[in-house]
Amino acid sequence: MRNIKIEKAVQRPIEQNEIEVVERKGIGHPDSISDGIAEAVSRVLSQTYKEKAGHVLHHNTDEVQITAGESDPKFGGGQIIKPIQILLTGRAANEFTLPSGETKKIGVDTIAIEAAKKFLQDTIINLDVEYGTVVECKIGQGSADLRDVFQRPNTIPSSNDTSFGVGYAPFSQTENLVLKTEELLNSKDFKKQYPFVGEDIKVMGLREKEDITLTIAAAFVSKYVDDVDAYLNMKDELKNIVNDLAAKETDLSVKTLINTADDETKKDESGYYLTVTGTSAEMGDDGSVGRGNRANGLITPNRPMSMEATSGKNPINHVGKIYNLLSNEITREVVSDVEGVKSIDMIILSQIGKPIDQPRTATAHIQTEEGYSINDVEEDVTKIINKWLENITDIKEFMLEGKLRTF
Repeated sequence: MRNIKIEKAVQRPIEQNEIEVVERKGIGHPDSISDGIAEAVSRVLSQTYKEKAGHVLHHNTDEVQITAGESDPKFGGGQIIKPIQILLTGRAANEFTLPSGETKKIGVDTIAIEAAKKFLQDTIINLDVEYGTVVECKIGQGSADLRDVFQRPNTIPSSNDTSFGVGYAPFSQTENLVLKTEELLNSKDFKKQYPFVGEDIKVMGLREKEDITLTIAAAFVSKYVDDVDAYLNMKDELKNIVNDLAAKETDLSVKTLINTADDETKKDESGYYLTVTGTSAEMGDDGSVGRGNRANGLITPNRPMSMEATSGKNPINHVGKIYNLLSNEITREVVSDVEGVKSIDMIILSQIGKPIDQPRTATAHIQTEEGYSINDVEEDVTKIINKWLENITDIKEFMLEGKLRTF
């Protein structure tokens, strides 16, 4: 028995709320950079552990702190004055013992720093990682009792904590639009065509009844912007692109606002959102893991959310990661595959020391389509939840392959 419970949702559909707020911090936002580095370090460490020790060893690299540098962006150029400071902390096994009793060391610090720099190189196009950042590693060794769990690779791990994960599906029109807007503006193909748009893009969506307002903060890359007129023309072009996307994604009225803090009375760089690298981490914005998007990629105060930081936590027994990812996968499959389900949100609660495939509760709240009842869908939903719990260790492989979003 896996303590699965299916209930009728008592709240009204999100679309019936007069006000809905949705946010996404783009991949170049300092908080998202922290999330991305934390997850990249965890993934590379996990792969290294498997290669050298045969299985993933204990680690949690979900403590990344970014301290902003200083820069001097100029129309047509600019320079970095002080590099971005990036501190990697957390815990990770730095050695393992062979069956012969011989102890082998693992260079955690080197692996972590290389993984962080590679993430930055792959993500922030205009950032010279060697010149513009200083990456320091202070990852320590985990406690013996935590490490012991990872010495039993062929068993179901025990939960590291009493904690919960949440998920819901489907996304509302506002949620879809916010997510797809950032994903478009930060796609590789888009950057090739519009290199003046940096990776630090924050999209805030507000739906008031049938009207959506998108407020977008987009860091422009100064070397691609010649002067104020060029900046303003580029901003208008960006607005048109977003409006074209919105017309395809929703039938609601959409108004797009970009860089609303600009002071268009200024004739120099001081009035506009210009950066040398494309991220505000170069000149004023700090970042931390878990302060941004939830595991589904959004910040949604109108929906159930977990405060857990998903990125960087180990994929073996850290339920703060596993249950958030699991609940999102379950709810997406239920909406896709179970006839009669209009929407679902669920919470999975662990109990410290208990097998992660045996949660204290896995409760789904369901809104059914007209003509269907909870009794009509309960069996199929329960089967999907049970299947995912039964195969919960698959989450580890999905994470190592980079198949699941964590922010």
